[in-house]
Amino acid sequence: MVDKRGLEVSVAIGEAVKLADADVIAAYPITPQTHIVENLAQLVADGELDAEFIPVESEHSAMSACLGSAATGARTFTATAGQGLELMHEVLYVASSMRLPIVMTVANRALSAPLSVWGDHSDVMSVRDTGWIQIFTENGQEVVDNVLCAFRIAEDHRVLLPVMIHLDGFHLSHMIEAMFFPEQGEVDQFLPPNNYPLPLDPNKPVTMGDFGPPAIYSEAKWAQEVNIRASRDVILQCWQEFGDRFGRHYSPVEHYRTEDAKVLLLTMGSFSETAATAVDEMRSEGKNVGLVKLRLWRPFPFDEIRQAVKGAEVLIVLDRALSFGGPGGPVCSEIKSALYQQEKSPKVVSFVGGLGGRDIQVADFKEIVERGTEIAEKGSSREFEMFGVRGE
Repeated sequence: MVDKRGLEVSVAIGEAVKLADADVIAAYPITPQTHIVENLAQLVADGELDAEFIPVESEHSAMSACLGSAATGARTFTATAGQGLELMHEVLYVASSMRLPIVMTVANRALSAPLSVWGDHSDVMSVRDTGWIQIFTENGQEVVDNVLCAFRIAEDHRVLLPVMIHLDGFHLSHMIEAMFFPEQGEVDQFLPPNNYPLPLDPNKPVTMGDFGPPAIYSEAKWAQEVNIRASRDVILQCWQEFGDRFGRHYSPVEHYRTEDAKVLLLTMGSFSETAATAVDEMRSEGKNVGLVKLRLWRPFPFDEIRQAVKGAEVLIVLDRALSFGGPGGPVCSEIKSALYQQEKSPKVVSFVGGLGGRDIQVADFKEIVERGTEIAEKGSSREFEMFGVRGE
């Protein structure tokens, strides 16, 4: 029997971690992710989840504790946001390079200064090169499903990499939605016990993450690169099996009304649902506009992006983070790189907006498409457009 409940998305994450039967949660509270670990602490305290909850003094310590936990073979989870993710930053590299299958949800949040607790993708983009698999979600059901998938992917012996699941702070983390939860037995069949192949053993002491001189460092990094690229096949396999079992399918790049669309809009995260409504309205007005949703951020889905935009004349990319002094948004930079020297590539137009939690509504997306189409036709003196900014 399927369990359908209306829950705050942050609370639902705790329910998903419970279904995954995590062994260790090490976390520090920070807005807007606090409800995630607050609920998990309650589940552990009430005996509903047989796990160790480690209340640490900072996010740096949280990730450090996760390193030790995962290295012993324990199924390990944490969560953070914004400045907390930044405090973890140096430890994130250690988790990926030591092949530790940690799962972390990130309630995306703007970075200081000025101080902001509201959501954008600044924190995500600051850690894009730390070697973690990164998956974006647009609603609560996708978060629950991909938390379960994240453990399966991370712990697969062909992968053994940490995974971040990204959900937009407040726009998604604090929403109450109706979600389906699979039964425990179904999850147990989909997600086998963690069998980490190289657990720490006090009877066989080893050194991990030791000094790497120039003679071996490049080879170590190249092995890491080969591994994260190879994880793509496992991610696809996991999503396929999840879809076969539970009826909800995921892919690295998803399409909405892109058939014969000459103008495409590309988004990531919860704003994609608003963008889809805007596309519906524009379609009803006779405009051939479609939406491309980027789900898998790392490893980057080059082939799927190229296929998704094939045949379009204009591709308008909305970033929710700003690359200061650069070409605009980090996502648009990646898209341009993926399409460089491809035959018949669309004209790519970069927009940055929705920073610090500012809404982009249906009418705004329609304006972005109109302005983006105009730029594609007539050009612009700017590298990108900052949408909705006052006092330019």
